[in-house]
Amino acid sequence: MKIGAAYIRVSTEDQIEFSPDSQIKKIKEYAKSNDIVLPEEFIFIDEGISGKYAKKRPGFMKMIGIAKTKPKPFDLILVWKFSRFARNRQDSIVYKSMLRKDFNIDVISITEQLSNDPTSILIEALLEAMDEYYSINLAQEVKRGMNEKFSRGGVVTSPPFGYKMGKDRFEVDDKRAQIVKMIFNDFITGMGVRQIAIKLNDMGIRSKHDNTFENRTVEYILSNPVYIGKLRRNLNGVDKHDRFHRGEDVVLVDGKHSPIIDPKTFENVQQMFLDLKKRYTKNARNTYTDFMLRGLVRCSNCGSTLTQAVKGKSLQCHKYARGQCNKSHSISLAKINEAVLKMLQNDMDKGELDIAIKETKDDSVKDVSEILLKKEYVKLERIKLAYENEIDSIDEYRLNKTKILERIKQLEKQISKPEVDKTSIQNKFKKNLKDAIIKLKLTDLSENEKNEILRSFISKIVFHRDNNTIQTYYYV
Repeated sequence: MKIGAAYIRVSTEDQIEFSPDSQIKKIKEYAKSNDIVLPEEFIFIDEGISGKYAKKRPGFMKMIGIAKTKPKPFDLILVWKFSRFARNRQDSIVYKSMLRKDFNIDVISITEQLSNDPTSILIEALLEAMDEYYSINLAQEVKRGMNEKFSRGGVVTSPPFGYKMGKDRFEVDDKRAQIVKMIFNDFITGMGVRQIAIKLNDMGIRSKHDNTFENRTVEYILSNPVYIGKLRRNLNGVDKHDRFHRGEDVVLVDGKHSPIIDPKTFENVQQMFLDLKKRYTKNARNTYTDFMLRGLVRCSNCGSTLTQAVKGKSLQCHKYARGQCNKSHSISLAKINEAVLKMLQNDMDKGELDIAIKETKDDSVKDVSEILLKKEYVKLERIKLAYENEIDSIDEYRLNKTKILERIKQLEKQISKPEVDKTSIQNKFKKNLKDAIIKLKLTDLSENEKNEILRSFISKIVFHRDNNTIQTYYYV
């Protein structure tokens, strides 16, 4: 009597295959009639998973892992059809060969019986080829159908942050839509994606997958045309290198859903992204080494970036070097580094700096805070009930209450929206400037780290060659 294992797989795209229970029933009947013992712990199931790649099937990989243990746990693996084992011939050959040669474990299909005759090898190979053809053909048909549905404005993906799934279209999720508006407004008024991510996380907001926000999460939202009523799709399939779907193969169509952001705002945000990327132009990147002022210093004559020259010892307008600017702006890198640090120190010592403070009339922050405030009051009631029902101790109740009340205090402060205190902002900026100067003078900081510090509050530095002066443009 032999010990057997069973592998059952049901994929979402198959409509004619047996259910897991049906496959188990048939396999158990086969095992019983062929004197095979089938322990429950050796029944492995992958439900709703494609058979294209073995490594993406946890049940399958668990079975293979157990099969490698010593002493040999089972003598054979029973499947309903060979297509359940694998729909990829390479996977099928690799794993079947390994099981047979290294562990003397056979894979048996209970509905596709093969004899010990040498021709059975050809038959098995033919069955595997047919299964792989079916899988590839099915994938192409599904892709074709999805592309056709998409071209008509139909939904073929899960709803993005700010929407929920309706009957045949995305529907606005009122609570998260307010957060989307806040993200766009914050970016428009000068806040970077990193600062927006920090703000969202501090407010206790989570992404659509309930994760904390990252720079790329925020940028993905800001660059997604779904928020102006559009749908986008790469008709040739997913391009892993095109994270933000900006490639040439990406197609836009009008969706059936309501927009959250107006087209003008969205267009302005995309232009701002282009402007930001120009800071790290091709010419600014292709330099000898990293340097503190990389991408920040501009030519006063043509506005182009000054890049490294003379083996990285000086800067020069890259358009001048190409004959496109008629005025040289060559300056020693050490000299301009010193001049910038001196300028920062002088600006810090001034009574008042010329900083444009952008204000917003948008109420999205207030709206989001009000939504979150309601949730905190609900939490307050819940912990009170938990204490009254003796689920939480008095110490636990006090601790939770303190945390929630502190959170309520912060949200109420955000809702109150106090008047902009320009003096306070000036003082805060000067303090940050002072801290930045101290850091920039440290010898253990890399040039790239210094560059990031400068970029956090400087938009550009214009070098005037005529009088060897620099002009710094700050932003908050």
